[in-house]
Amino acid sequence: MAHRINVICLTRPRVEQGNTVQKPELIRLVSRATGLVEATLDYGIKELRDQIIEITRSGRAVKIEGLGTWSPNIGIDGSFDLQYRADTALVNGLNAPGTFTGTIRNRENIGKTGVELVNKWNAEHPDDQVTEYTQ
Repeated sequence: MAHRINVICLTRPRVEQGNTVQKPELIRLVSRATGLVEATLDYGIKELRDQIIEITRSGRAVKIEGLGTWSPNIGIDGSFDLQYRADTALVNGLNAPGTFTGTIRNRENIGKTGVELVNKWNAEHPDDQVTEYTQ
């Protein structure tokens, strides 16, 4: 007997992640695009990181137009964390129609509801049904 949440996780559309771009590669790309010296970019990134730490330590959020907002957060155990909310320019840029060149697993399921995914699973897996009890 399949569980509804597992079926949805297995069948929902998801981006197949390629290799993560590391900082040195990003710095090289930005340097070529802007003409800025790589060492200057590296220094700027480190300084930006340090300033975000200092500002959020004082309980303030940091908003960088075009990138997003970093806000301090505290867990129940007292440990601090940062919440990051991407700027709409990043999200809109990612969602520009026809520009995504990566691979999407289960592309055929884009736009389907959880009920539709479960019904499709049940039709394709008669020996491993999602029943009303597990939904």
